[in-house]
Amino acid sequence: MKVKEIMTADVVCLTRDASLQEAAKLMRDKDFGAVPVVDKLESKIPVGIITDRDITCRTVADGKNPLDLTVSDAMTNSAVTITEDTSVNECCSIMEEKQIRRMIVVDGSGGCCGIVAQADVALNATEKQTGETVQQVSKAAA
Repeated sequence: MKVKEIMTADVVCLTRDASLQEAAKLMRDKDFGAVPVVDKLESKIPVGIITDRDITCRTVADGKNPLDLTVSDAMTNSAVTITEDTSVNECCSIMEEKQIRRMIVVDGSGGCCGIVAQADVALNATEKQTGETVQQVSKAAA
């Protein structure tokens, strides 16, 4: 099975200069836990990712006012990506190795075209594969 069969397609992206409030509203309104951060909305080349946890831990927990900050102030500045034709098995292996819960999917031009979350794996992979992926990704957090 390929990633393109299980990914959330047409994912909404933000740029580094978007406000944290805009990011939080987007996550709330669309029920996302993470949003890919891209260089430009036209090219959609991923430069990182921002999660609801990033906003909480990197701003609020440090006493910073998130209303005064942009996505670049809280985002993870690296983007681990896979292509649409990557197998789900390989996707799970990368998630386990990097201990990440979401993978940004890119098209042939390198632009963001989707995202694969642990929930996508859980809904589409075998129980064994799902259990192993969740266990390995969660090891660092334990």
